[in-house]
Amino acid sequence: MARYNGAVCRLCRREGVKLYLKGERCYSDKCAIDRRAYAPGQHGQGRKKVSEYGLQLREKQKARRVYGVLEKQFASYYKEAARRKGITGENLLQILESRLDNVVYRLGFASSRAEARQLVRHGHFTVNGKRLDIPSYLTKPGDVIGIREKSLESPRIKELLEIAETRTVVPWLERDLDAKTGRIVRVPARDEIDIPVAEQMIVEYYSR
Repeated sequence: MARYNGAVCRLCRREGVKLYLKGERCYSDKCAIDRRAYAPGQHGQGRKKVSEYGLQLREKQKARRVYGVLEKQFASYYKEAARRKGITGENLLQILESRLDNVVYRLGFASSRAEARQLVRHGHFTVNGKRLDIPSYLTKPGDVIGIREKSLESPRIKELLEIAETRTVVPWLERDLDAKTGRIVRVPARDEIDIPVAEQMIVEYYSR
C-alpha cells in the first residue's frame, strides 16, 4: 500500500504550521517548527510571493498531510464531497474525519493519526464487533469502534489507554474506557473540526 515514508517534520515546516503528525513530540520543545519556523531546503528562508493558485495548493496539501492521504484518494474524496448535498468543503472534511484511523486517533486510542493507521493495519481494532484492518474505512453514526481483547495485552495499547484517560473526546464521539470502546454519535460540525485548513480554497483549487 502506497504511503509517505519521508520525514514528517519537514511537512509541517513546509506548510508553516503545526500539523501534529508526530503525536507527543509536537507538544514538546523538540518540535521542528518551533525550532526552525521556515520551509526546509536551501531556499527555505527566502521570501517568496505566492500566487492565488499557490495558496489553494498549499491548503490542499495541508489537508492531505494532516490525514495522511495520497493525491488520488484525496481527489476521490473531493468528488464524493461535491456529489453530496450541502457545502462541498465541509462535506470533504467530514469524510476525512470519518476515516477509521482518524476516529481511532480522536478517541485517544493512538498518539497520532500515523500511529492509529499502523494500529488499525495490524488488526487491533473492531467496528461493530468485527475485526477491521482498513484505515481508510469510512465510519458512520452509530458505529462502535473497539479494541480487540487480545490486543489489550499489548504494552503499547496499555500505555495508550492510560494516556487516553487524560485526553478529552470531541463532542461527536462517545468513549467508554471501561469497555475500551468508542461510538460515533453524529457527523461532526465544521466548528468541531480543529485542523488549520481553509477548505473553501481546496474547493477553488479543484474548481479551476
